[in-house]
Amino acid sequence: MKIPLFSKKQETAEDPVCHMQVDTSNPGGGTAEHGGKTYYFCGPGCRVAFEKEPSAYLSGEKSVEM
Repeated sequence: MKIPLFSKKQETAEDPVCHMQVDTSNPGGGTAEHGGKTYYFCGPGCRVAFEKEPSAYLSGEKSVEM
């Protein structure tokens, strides 16, 4: 017998601002689209920062230390 809670594999993605791992099924900060790709965020602050300057965070020019 499988227990659904434990048998489901959790998918994660890296927040491009703070580099934390985020649960893609329930991202605390929501998502944003850029260049045809979906990005996931740990909190609203990281999403807002990314939406202002996505290229800077994706290039590594900017980041937030957590």
